[in-house]
Amino acid sequence: MKWLTFWNCISILVLSFAFFFFYCHTYTSTPSLMAEQSSKSIYDFTVKDISGNDVSLNNYSGKVLLIVNVASQCGLTQTNYKELNVLYEKYKNQGFEILAFPCNQFAGQEPGNNEEIQEVVCTRFKAEFPIFDKVEVNGKNAAPLYKFLKEQKGGIFGDGIKWNFTKFLVNKEGKVVDRYAPTTSPLKIEKDIEKLLQS
Repeated sequence: MKWLTFWNCISILVLSFAFFFFYCHTYTSTPSLMAEQSSKSIYDFTVKDISGNDVSLNNYSGKVLLIVNVASQCGLTQTNYKELNVLYEKYKNQGFEILAFPCNQFAGQEPGNNEEIQEVVCTRFKAEFPIFDKVEVNGKNAAPLYKFLKEQKGGIFGDGIKWNFTKFLVNKEGKVVDRYAPTTSPLKIEKDIEKLLQS
């Protein structure tokens, strides 16, 4: 009986420790992590435009969005900008928006400051869709929006963004519905965009 009582005490101590560890691990998060976990849609985020002004993504409520990390000196740049322009021109009056976020994390292919990026994008690539502040999409300094996007739709080989021109498709409710590889042609996404616009 004494041994039984001893092992009962040990079991209770072990269970108590396990419960304490689980509780601390689950509920003691940093404020930023808790904020990200509580985000239900992209409308919960505020980003900065290319001029440094705050923009609430709630402004795009009710629209179908294609969110893309862009770069000006990538081998995929010409084709992607050309096809993104085609999609934007065709669907912008039907409730479709493209949100472009410059990023220099991939082989340093977006080295300019915001002013230089805007000049190149508008004059060389003739983009009319919104270009936002340069961001990081991977690592500890990744923009909160991109942490959320990756959390909602991971890639084939992990959640991290693999290269320039990774694309996220967002429905009218602000939910991430699909993710496309950098090599996926924007025009190949057209049918998916049309379905969301018609829903």
